[in-house]
Amino acid sequence: MSLMQTLQLPNFADFEANNIPTQLTALIANSKQQIEQLVSEPSLSYADLVLPLEQIDDAIGQVFGPLAHLHSVANTDSVRQAYDLCLPKLTEYSTWLSQNQDLYKALERIQQSDEFNHLTPVQQQDINLQMRDFRLAGVALGAEDKQQYAELKQQLAQLSTQFSNNVMDATDSWSKHFDDSKHLLGLPESSLAQAKQLAASKGLTGYLLNLDFACYHAVVTFADDRELRQTVYTAFNTRASDQGPHDQQYDNTEIMAQLVSLRQQLAQLVGYDNYAEYSVASKMADSGKEAHDFLQDLAQQCKPLGQEEMAQLQAFANQQGGPQPLQAWDIAYYSEKLRQARFDLSQEELKPYFALPQVQAGLFAIVERLFGIQVEQVDGVPVWHKDVGFYRISQQGKPIGYFYLDVFARQQKRGGAWMNDCRTRQKLANQQTQLPVAYLVCNFAPASDDQPALLTHNDVVTLFHEFGHGLHHMLTHIDVAGVAGINGVAWDAVELPSQLLENWAWQKESLLMFAKHYQTGEPLPAAMLQKMLAAKHFQSAMFMLRQLEFGLFDLRLHSQDAAQSVDVQAVLDQVRAEVAVITPPDWNRFQHGFSHIFAGGYAAGYYSYMWADVLAADVFERFMADGIFNPQTGQQYWHKLLGRGGSADAMTLFMDFMGRKPDVAALIRSKGLGEAA
Repeated sequence: MSLMQTLQLPNFADFEANNIPTQLTALIANSKQQIEQLVSEPSLSYADLVLPLEQIDDAIGQVFGPLAHLHSVANTDSVRQAYDLCLPKLTEYSTWLSQNQDLYKALERIQQSDEFNHLTPVQQQDINLQMRDFRLAGVALGAEDKQQYAELKQQLAQLSTQFSNNVMDATDSWSKHFDDSKHLLGLPESSLAQAKQLAASKGLTGYLLNLDFACYHAVVTFADDRELRQTVYTAFNTRASDQGPHDQQYDNTEIMAQLVSLRQQLAQLVGYDNYAEYSVASKMADSGKEAHDFLQDLAQQCKPLGQEEMAQLQAFANQQGGPQPLQAWDIAYYSEKLRQARFDLSQEELKPYFALPQVQAGLFAIVERLFGIQVEQVDGVPVWHKDVGFYRISQQGKPIGYFYLDVFARQQKRGGAWMNDCRTRQKLANQQTQLPVAYLVCNFAPASDDQPALLTHNDVVTLFHEFGHGLHHMLTHIDVAGVAGINGVAWDAVELPSQLLENWAWQKESLLMFAKHYQTGEPLPAAMLQKMLAAKHFQSAMFMLRQLEFGLFDLRLHSQDAAQSVDVQAVLDQVRAEVAVITPPDWNRFQHGFSHIFAGGYAAGYYSYMWADVLAADVFERFMADGIFNPQTGQQYWHKLLGRGGSADAMTLFMDFMGRKPDVAALIRSKGLGEAA
């Protein structure tokens, strides 16, 4: 039996998207029948009810999960068509399940029974979270309101998918061709090679720019031609909008307004004042106000420092004969020149020391030292693209998890970076343990004909971040699916493991494990390493303010009254007036591509990045005190926090490991902004 069959992995080599809607329809009908039969029993134990429900959910995941994944990484016409057919079916089923009064009562009987007191704490937490989610889904609503809830869920699912499709299509539809490189002065050789390779792939001579983030970032950071920077900035920051050079069929303006309005209606339907309060009900923060005040306090601390950083940048640009005032497409360009002037180091100089194969090997060696695990590539597992790898994680020779790794940008692939689950750890009906499998996805510039993929240090940090998410999923000890890995974890704590692992991309001891020149094998020179570490907090306050701007915009947008018309741009403009030190042009439409909150899981939850950054910064201070490779600390972190998934609330797990509540000041210290505390 092949590994694919043993792990029940998708056969991506022979995947027929067109067959999935029919399979899903039959499976949903069978699942409903099984559940109705289950809840018809007058008395059910935990094992009688919860374990069969897990198997039903897992079976649906095996059918729809691979299609949903391909919709993000290989969104062909057939995949998109099949996904669009499946989404309403799955949304209807999920709503039916989450509002099933008989199922809710069956779980309630277990929760109120004597058996509940004899369940493990993990099983109790699973029941408690399911009961909470039933209430959030409106299980207590009357028939008419349930129907309205179901209709709202369908509309929200369809609009979110359309938003994502529009961003992808707008991104893929724009390019700019050059016969020669005279307009591309300043671009690194690696970026020119990528542009030349992209042109050749389209049957063109010369160079082709597109809106993949690696290309966009290279142009606005390094291109000497200011007009070119403005052109590319405009195209990127007006994607899927009514502005810029894009086809307006991709305009997300109305979709955003509808999403916000429908979310508000849904929240009020189930008894919340607004969607922010509804969203926070399942998170660590006690209220939307607490989350908002947390961000507001940080913004007040950081803004004076951000203003000073911006003033320094403008002064430097003036010395260089740059524009006064700097425009949005000038910021990255002059920031990079200031970084070089101040620290005698450019991001491009570092790239030869961060070839992807070495970085990957170093990352795997780091987690081996931290947790005593081994990571190795496995051949023979079907994948969806030739650049995708499949890997096994073992402990003392015994497999404990697996993951796919897809790191390069390409057409028909959503931008950004993420981790998603392919298989969840759980106990099966035959008492075997199903091992977790993850999808890890990034969008780095691919290798060129004459050199491996060379990463910026920001790319290195991104890879570590996503692998931190992967470890959260794959190193779980929990066998109850609903609280294994990332399942059941409060969304404002789910970024803790990812943001924590980023720190090992910044420490001298860990960096020297992999930062070696891809041609000579020479380690990153000590002087260059010192410059890189010295530049770590360069423009840190400006970066913090940008993230705070996103979080405040998200929370305020989702705190609107459902009865009021939603003016998305006005909300963003108001937040920028309070927080931002960089003023974008009036036609900037960043929000039209803000997939995190309009097509991802972060609606009224983007603050989670900053909230979890507090937890991660605090935890890392313990690692710094104990030693970043202290095996006892690594094991305690794994067994007390990381490996316990959602089996206890996030604050409990944090305190089990740290012995106290979080220290918010740790975040300020970690960003080098101690004077703002």
